[in-house]
Amino acid sequence: MESEFVNLTLENLADEHLSCLIRVKKPHPGVEAKRRWLADRLREGHVFRKLQVKDPVFIEYAPLETAWVPIVGDNYLYVYCLWVLGASKGKGYGRALMEHCLADAREQGKSGVCMLGSKKQKSWLSDQSFAKKFGFEAVDATDDGYELLALSFDGTVPAFAPRAKAQRIERDELTIYYDFQCPYVPGHIAAVQRYCEENDVPLTLIQVDSLQTAKDLPCVFNNWAVFYKGTFETVNLLDTAYLKRILKK
Repeated sequence: MESEFVNLTLENLADEHLSCLIRVKKPHPGVEAKRRWLADRLREGHVFRKLQVKDPVFIEYAPLETAWVPIVGDNYLYVYCLWVLGASKGKGYGRALMEHCLADAREQGKSGVCMLGSKKQKSWLSDQSFAKKFGFEAVDATDDGYELLALSFDGTVPAFAPRAKAQRIERDELTIYYDFQCPYVPGHIAAVQRYCEENDVPLTLIQVDSLQTAKDLPCVFNNWAVFYKGTFETVNLLDTAYLKRILKK
């Protein structure tokens, strides 16, 4: 099974498909934005490991110190995403990807591996129950139900950055923080912009464009975060129905 996987590198990044959003025949703005984002991250130890199939089957992780998330800790890896869909489900690929990440962490002498979770499983977050089968446990939490899951090798644990637990901002209008780690982001940004323009909804978009900005965010974040009336709403990417529900509050 090991030989069926490949890691993206600076050498193969332009030619390999991105497993999370596969477009073969023509350029896709989200994919190209992610390639540019990855080109810088791969130099920092970021790992994108995928199965060589046409389904989304991949894991993406990075050293916590350079991971674009408001989580702090020493000597950890952070898992952005672990995803297995389509005909590849149920064949042990998810386990193989997680085991590779954990083995990589141990080989690097890391203190453990962590990831964003929640008390109730949410869209756009990796499978919480699956992670807990490997021994991941909640080591920090926000008042609104998000959790930091960690598998510690040495007893140390990471934590949400202090500002991230606030989950509040001063702006009342719909406000979205985003980066280009996820290739779905540009399409969802465009859809939200269209809806807000057509319905006269004030909108503020804030691109997270540096590691320091990500570490200082006022909310939990994986690659996207939504506020309305000053209150944090979700890390889920928004479709029109979800957006309408938020705006009714």
